[in-house]
Amino acid sequence: MSFIPTPSFFSNATRSDRSSSRATRLGASVAVGATIAAGAILGTGVASAAPVTCVSPPAANDIQVSDTASCGAKATGAGVATSSASESGTAVSVADGGRSTSNATGFGTALSAVLGAGTSYSYSLGGGISQSFATNGATSVAIAGYGGGATASTVTGVNCAGLNSFALDLSTGRSCIAGL
Repeated sequence: MSFIPTPSFFSNATRSDRSSSRATRLGASVAVGATIAAGAILGTGVASAAPVTCVSPPAANDIQVSDTASCGAKATGAGVATSSASESGTAVSVADGGRSTSNATGFGTALSAVLGAGTSYSYSLGGGISQSFATNGATSVAIAGYGGGATASTVTGVNCAGLNSFALDLSTGRSCIAGL
């Protein structure tokens, strides 16, 4: 006697295979969800860079990198350059005889330079791009927030673009503000 499967045999087997497949997918989804939740609770899986700070002098050319944050500072003559960055920020300061300071957070970029006895400040908060440049005893300040761009220069003037930006050149009194 031979066994001949009936159509009802196949439909039950198919239902059973579908139920097993659904149970397997559910189990896999629960396992992946639990892994993601555990990672969030324990802090793993979240990328962040430790803050970095660069100072010159004492270093002639200080460059620091931590994961995705980076800074650089270079001073010559009587200059002092400091920069700091956190998260994915990039900050660079250069001073030839004056004081240059830059700070970047988020995905921001801050560039600061001074020539002569000036003072230059550049801050990028949460993702903006800022640039400041001062000469001969003047002071310039550029601040850019997320989505903004600010330039303050004693040579080329001030410019603000996008959102959340501010620039000031104290030697001429020129300033701008955008998106606040």
